[in-house]
Formats: sequence, structure tokens, C-alpha cells
Amino acid sequence: MALATITDSSLRLEFNSGLDEGSGKPLAKTKNFNNIKIDATPDQLYAVAQVFAGLQQHPLKKIERKDTSSIV
Repeated sequence: MALATITDSSLRLEFNSGLDEGSGKPLAKTKNFNNIKIDATPDQLYAVAQVFAGLQQHPLKKIERKDTSSIV
């Protein structure tokens, strides 16, 4: 049976940055934070994301965690 082990984790915050003048579609800006502790809980990441969002000019739209795993 194969086993997956998380080897790296990152946090991605997406912000609403207004509307495109031509098409009227929403625009987004992102901030990425690499080398997040792999044992960080969703609650901890949410709290950190809220702190960073408070320092930004645009409102927070989405929080994503991206994990990389090694399969053996």
C-alpha cells in the first residue's frame, strides 16, 4: 500500500481588487506564503490569514492551503 507524506505547505490569500473597466469582471490579487509548517491546523492558518488581511488594502476573498506530498 502506498503512503503519502506531506513535505511542503504554502498559504495563498486571494483579495478582491475591483472590477475590470472593460468587461466588468472581478479582479483578484494574490499573496503567497511558502514554507508554512506542515503541522499547522486550519484554525491557525485562518487566524494568520485574518491578520495579514487586516494589513491589506483590498478585502479578503479566499484562503487556500496547498500541500505537496511524497508518495512511497
